[in-house]
Amino acid sequence: MALPPTAGVLTTMEDVLAVPEDRGGAVWRLDPAARQLDANVIRVAPRDRVDRHVEPDLDVLLCVLTGSGELTVGGETQRLERGCVAWLPHGTERALAAGPDGLVYVTAHRRRPGLSIRSAAPSATARAAAEGGESACLLHRICPGCDRPAEDAGARYCSRCGTELPR
Repeated sequence: MALPPTAGVLTTMEDVLAVPEDRGGAVWRLDPAARQLDANVIRVAPRDRVDRHVEPDLDVLLCVLTGSGELTVGGETQRLERGCVAWLPHGTERALAAGPDGLVYVTAHRRRPGLSIRSAAPSATARAAAEGGESACLLHRICPGCDRPAEDAGARYCSRCGTELPR
């Protein structure tokens, strides 16, 4: 199997962190289009915050690269420092607060499929779910690209390879 042109070393943390210190937010993103993974390097300015939020669909892995701060998960505050790794399951409310030196961390999670235009009419799957059941035939959940079944009954794209699922 041939590797995609961007497989291998993409950058160094030295290069990523060389952006001006007053620049916050995502300072690096994983770019290749044909990927199953999303990853970002996020910089939070000293004593700044990432307000409470919930990622409803994806588990997130967070690893602190530099700085320190606090992670609040479900009302419990935990100390963050260089080298800490945190798992944030989908549906978990979380917030971050950077310490006096700021906070730089990398996040990684399964890639979210691209947005698509949908009909206003409910799908057969949505109608079946509302009526208390699902179609006996699950072929619409089998990826034509890799033969993997979709975990979510309403999935439109394969979580492994990104191929659009049959309707």
